[in-house]
Amino acid sequence: MDNIDLNRVGKNLLKSTDTGENVELQSLWQDRSAVLFFLRRFGCQVCRWTAAEISKLAPDLSANGVALVGIGPEELGLDEFKQLGFFKGSVYIDEQKKCYKDLGFKRYTALSVVPAALGKKVRETASKASAGGIQGNFAGDLLQSGGMLIVAKGGEKILLHFVQDSPGDYVPLEDITKALSISSHAKEGQRPVCNDDVCTR
Repeated sequence: MDNIDLNRVGKNLLKSTDTGENVELQSLWQDRSAVLFFLRRFGCQVCRWTAAEISKLAPDLSANGVALVGIGPEELGLDEFKQLGFFKGSVYIDEQKKCYKDLGFKRYTALSVVPAALGKKVRETASKASAGGIQGNFAGDLLQSGGMLIVAKGGEKILLHFVQDSPGDYVPLEDITKALSISSHAKEGQRPVCNDDVCTR
């Protein structure tokens, strides 16, 4: 799948937000399969909503021996992200943004980020977040995009590699469970009807 060299990417270092220690990315899938959610920013409203959505799977992932990991490109906004409890997994920082680069998560330019941020997908997802009481802010690196990587235990293979095309893109819960061949009763967040009143606020 793709042209990702797991051995090479796996040697990239991440900083644990619990211990402050640096660990190799591959340590996260060494003993069990892992769902790695790469956030754009900790203050990003869409990222916060997506983190809360993925966290609905936490009990099923745990029951099946799958690690749930969130990775951010910088520490800014981390404390609030943790305090507000958006994510039910462990959280790491890719301070060099090396994983982001190696996994093909693009960076916007100052010119391209505005139309991307105002696109329909972003407005729809942001409206879902607002409806669920999840707000965001504009602190931090606004140009980084994110995605997801699901790796089988021991780095045997990549089960899913998702790269955001728009900042509003995310992986449906069903696709995550399907990639892992597990079942879940978690319900997707309600997709709103997008109209000018809902999506332009």
